Amino acid sequence: MNKSRSIKQNARPDGLPNFRNIGTLLRILLISNGLALLQAILQASAWTDVAQRMMQITTLLTPVLLTSLLLLWVAQPLLNRLSYRRGVLAVTALVVVLTLSIYYFGGELYRPLDRGDSYFDVVRYGLLSVIVCGILLLYFRLRSKVLSRALNDARLQVLRARIRPHFLFNTINAVLGIVRAQPRQAETALEDMADLFRMAMSDAQDLVPLGREIQLSKQYVALEQLRMGERLRVDWQIQDVTDDVLIPPLLLQPLLENAVYHGIEPLPQGGSIHIVLRRSGDELHLKVENPCPVRADAPKAGNSPSSYVLEKLSLPHRGNRFALRNIRERLDLLFDVEARYQVESGKDFYRVEIIFPYMSSVKERPS
Repeated sequence: MNKSRSIKQNARPDGLPNFRNIGTLLRILLISNGLALLQAILQASAWTDVAQRMMQITTLLTPVLLTSLLLLWVAQPLLNRLSYRRGVLAVTALVVVLTLSIYYFGGELYRPLDRGDSYFDVVRYGLLSVIVCGILLLYFRLRSKVLSRALNDARLQVLRARIRPHFLFNTINAVLGIVRAQPRQAETALEDMADLFRMAMSDAQDLVPLGREIQLSKQYVALEQLRMGERLRVDWQIQDVTDDVLIPPLLLQPLLENAVYHGIEPLPQGGSIHIVLRRSGDELHLKVENPCPVRADAPKAGNSPSSYVLEKLSLPHRGNRFALRNIRERLDLLFDVEARYQVESGKDFYRVEIIFPYMSSVKERPS
């Protein structure tokens, strides 16, 4: 049975950073080289001496850093099983051993013949590796706690955004209109509405199975079709994607809701919403496209559609901005730089495309 799961892309508030996350690796590289630059400035006697000092430091730092990241990437599943304190000790010990080993086997590159006291360098490099490890782990621990609070705030915004009074009133009125003529359909509609609101009010999870999100979205579409009828059509295209793939909750349904309220509903003839879900390597691509009223300021026919930054979108309703911004913030918090978000707005269409790591609840992508 598919179950909701917590995200493994970013570190838990009491856990080590995920050394298989691209954002984590980039931050380690930037912070480590920043600390090296600071050390070079402190050791230099003049500004012209900084470059030479930096080169000397990176001669040892680069192999230690790259080897450490490679070994930590391999050891990530083992580190996930350790408590935070034991994990910190394991990571620090690994970096210290690597530093001293590379220093020892580096020979004259790190130990010139005219240097008499080599034991001083051993102690110094050992202490420096411990200090750098401590700074990096402290940074990721504090960042994880900040993101944890921000993620809770984002979840709360999702709950508030999803329970829209006009949707509740429209659904109830639609059910009242068919309750006598089609009691079975009315009962099904009320069950769908109960499931939809139960999902919104349930304990927020970081990730849920795709099958659950699709079922929720289809229930939402069925409720909207009660009042819009054949004006609302949905075309599902699912390619090489299974129902046990994990995605953020309430990701697809808000996109559908925006497509209905800001695209299909204003059109007298209605239209079709195209949903594409496909796997590309280790990534999951989600695309939602819908027609919308013709915009006077849109690109002319024959020109390629323009891509807009989210804050600069010219949308029919400001509510669309809030929902899309909320989704983008949750993707940033959960997946960091491994998630990509693009909005394209043309003369008579609107398209949202989201790309994030492909993870399965059966065989999860390495965390």
